[in-house]
Amino acid sequence: MILVDLHLHSTFSDGSLTPEQLADQGKHRGLSVMSLTDHDTTAGLPSFMAACSRLNVRAVAGIELSADYPSTMHILGYRLDFSHPSLEKTLESIRKARDWRNSEMCRNLRKIGFDITLEEVEAEAAGDVVARPHMAKVMVRKGYVQDVASAFSRYLGNSGPVYVNRERLSPEDCISLIREAGGIAVLAHPVQTADSYAEIRIIAGKLKEWGLWGLECISAKHSAEQIFQYLSIASELGLFPTAGSDYHGSGFLSAMGIPVPEDLLPWARLGVSL
Repeated sequence: MILVDLHLHSTFSDGSLTPEQLADQGKHRGLSVMSLTDHDTTAGLPSFMAACSRLNVRAVAGIELSADYPSTMHILGYRLDFSHPSLEKTLESIRKARDWRNSEMCRNLRKIGFDITLEEVEAEAAGDVVARPHMAKVMVRKGYVQDVASAFSRYLGNSGPVYVNRERLSPEDCISLIREAGGIAVLAHPVQTADSYAEIRIIAGKLKEWGLWGLECISAKHSAEQIFQYLSIASELGLFPTAGSDYHGSGFLSAMGIPVPEDLLPWARLGVSL
C-alpha cells in the first residue's frame, strides 16, 4: 500500500493552507503522489509543483471545475497545461464571476448583522484568491462563530443563508476544456452527484461519451461499500479509478492522504513514475 492524494485544495480556492504548506504536509505524512486541484483556478500550481519538486514528492498538475448540474458535479482535470490560452481565458471569466459572488456574500453577511466587509476579507486573504475560508476566518476573528467549520455549516455552506450561487460551465464544456488543455477528466466524489449507483452509472456513461477518462472511486467521502460499487462501475464503463481526500486543511472533516494498492491507479497515464 502507498499513501496518495489526488484531490487537495489550497488558499487559492477554498483551502486553509498555501500550496507550499500542502506540499510540506504531504511530505511529512509520507505521500507518494499529490495533486493540487483548486476550484476553477490553476494559480497555485506553479508554487505547488516547485515545492513538491524541492521536497522530492511526485506531483500532478490538477484543477477541479464546477459544473452546472441539478445536483453537485465537479470535474477534476489532471496532467493539463495550466498555461494553455483557452484554459486561462475561461478561468479568468470564472474568476470575475467569483469576485462578484464574494461581494454579494459579504453583503449578505452584513444583512444578517455581521459587520464584515469585502476589504476585510481581502486583507485576510493576504494576496491569495479570495474565497469563503477567508470570510470564515474573519467571522472567527470577530467572534461571530467558534471556528471555520461552524462558519461553513451555519452560514457559508451551499445551503447556508448567505450563500450565493454563480454561473458554471456545463459538464460537457468542463471535459472539453480539460482535454483542450492536454489533460484528462475525472468525475469527482460521485456520491455527491447522485444517490443511487444506477444513476451514477448512467451519468458516468454519458460523461464518457463526452470524453470523461476516470472516476474518483476512492474518496474520504465514500464508505467501503461505495468504493467497491464505484470501482465496479468504473471497470464496467472502461473508466480509470482515482483516489483523493478533498482535503481543505485543518478545521475540515477529511484528512490528507488515501491508502491504495500501488498497482490500483494508472500512474503512467497520470504522468507519474513510481
